[in-house]
Amino acid sequence: MNPNKTLWEKGDFTQIAATMRESGEAVARSLGVVPGMRVLDLGCGDGTTALPLAQLGAHVTGIDVASNLVEAGNKRAVEAGLKNLKFEEGDACHLDEVADNSFDLTLSVFGAMFAPKPWDVAKEMVRVTKPGGRIVMGNWIPGDPTFVAQLLKISSAYTPPPLEGFVSPMMWGVESHILERFEQAGVAKEQISLKEDTFLFVSPDRGPEQVIEAFRQFYGPTMNAYDAAEKNNKVEALHRELVELAKAKNASGNGGTRIPATFMRVEVRV
Repeated sequence: MNPNKTLWEKGDFTQIAATMRESGEAVARSLGVVPGMRVLDLGCGDGTTALPLAQLGAHVTGIDVASNLVEAGNKRAVEAGLKNLKFEEGDACHLDEVADNSFDLTLSVFGAMFAPKPWDVAKEMVRVTKPGGRIVMGNWIPGDPTFVAQLLKISSAYTPPPLEGFVSPMMWGVESHILERFEQAGVAKEQISLKEDTFLFVSPDRGPEQVIEAFRQFYGPTMNAYDAAEKNNKVEALHRELVELAKAKNASGNGGTRIPATFMRVEVRV
């Protein structure tokens, strides 16, 4: 059993991804893709960035560990009439079916950061990217005061401690760890740039309470937190904390939700 696969097949992440489309499209537009460019979207979910990249003319392969998200992504590609977009099941730690030097751009937005072997992930991303190509990652930042880092922090406080050897995915948001991983994969420090950026969770017809309810029902890490809290009779406390967080961070003034979250944008020249 692959615990990471189990986590992301739990619930239905497409329900969360629906709130991420606006920023997914903005990230895609920022990448400077041109028609015919070969792009790998790693930990792609159902295509929040993969689909708009294909609409810009890139030939996009989305790879995700969760079979339900791969199925949902392929359905979206068909519905959009995009023959230059395909989704496949795979593991970011070992991209066995992907040849060396296959892609002009390797992208992972809040995806590969959750894979359990970060040094292997960095090595694989470098391996499958063409010389002269780029790797771009979007990673949440530990301790950041904005929404997602705090949601994950609150959730982790209600769950049992991780098994020995566990490496927090949040370390992908720490400069020293990012540099170490890519340098170990053969990339010079001078070829790595980091900057903070903002991602939005947008739901015009749902308020913060409804958004947190979606995380409770459909987002694996939050679902696990609620499961653990239920065993300890702490569900009300967890729910109250998460709703208060979403309300405090909500920037929408019209009854909907528009919550910004800061992330680390990593760009690597291969």
